[in-house]
Order: sequence, then C-alpha cells, then structure tokens
Amino acid sequence: MSALASIARGWIGTPYHHQACLRGVGCDCLGLIRGVWAEHSGTPPEPVPPYTPDWAEPQRQEVLTDALSARLTRKPPQAARPGDVLLFRMRRGAVAKHLGLLVADGARPRFVHAYQGHGVIESDLSAPWRRRLVAAFAFPDLTEKE
Repeated sequence: MSALASIARGWIGTPYHHQACLRGVGCDCLGLIRGVWAEHSGTPPEPVPPYTPDWAEPQRQEVLTDALSARLTRKPPQAARPGDVLLFRMRRGAVAKHLGLLVADGARPRFVHAYQGHGVIESDLSAPWRRRLVAAFAFPDLTEKE
C-alpha cells in the first residue's frame, strides 16, 4: 500500500465539515486531500481561498479542476494508482467538485473521501463512481529532507 493511502485510511471516521482540514475533528473532500498531503510531506496544508459547496457551479467554472491541474500531475483516470487523487463530476453536465484518494486498485478498487452526511469513509470505486470519474492526479515526488 502507498504511504498516502495509509495516511488517508487514518482519516476514516473524521466528521464532515465544510472547509475544514483537521484529522479526527473535521474536513471536507478538499480538506482531506490537503491534510493527507500535509501529513505525508511534513508541511502545513496549503491555504485556500474561501469556497462554497457548489464550487462555482452556477458560473460554470471548473475551479477545482483548474486548481488541481496547477499543483498536481494530471493523468487519465484509468492510469490512477493508490495514492492518486480522484476528481468526480457528481452530475452529468455539472462542474467537477468531489475528491477522493485511491487506496486500492486491481480487482476491487477503493477510495477514501469525505462525504457530506457521512464524514470520511472508504468506498468501492463501483460503476456509479467510475461513471462520475473525470481525472486522476499524482502528487509531486518528495525530495530528500535535509
């Protein structure tokens, strides 16, 4: 299992809280990704400007997609490996606004995500989720710490 997948599984049970990013206390799907990377890299979570739960959907702006593309390496969804970020479009024609982290691939792919009303959970990457999958992103490689 990748180190990122192991860290993500450590967040399971964290309550859902919009814009939060604190393991065991609260996070949303972006906060989960920020928190997992912060734990892995040993750096504080990158600050983000305030955002609404609709992620600029009324304006038809792909805010989350653009932010991920500027910071991570985009790859086709079928190339995702454990430790990669998954980006989902929750409805056909809507902006992409949900994130998870792939924790297992192969015959039974699974991902960890913060889901409103459920908190941080691990889910099968089932057919309904795969239909919503827009892209995958790899985190940058860490350099040796001095």
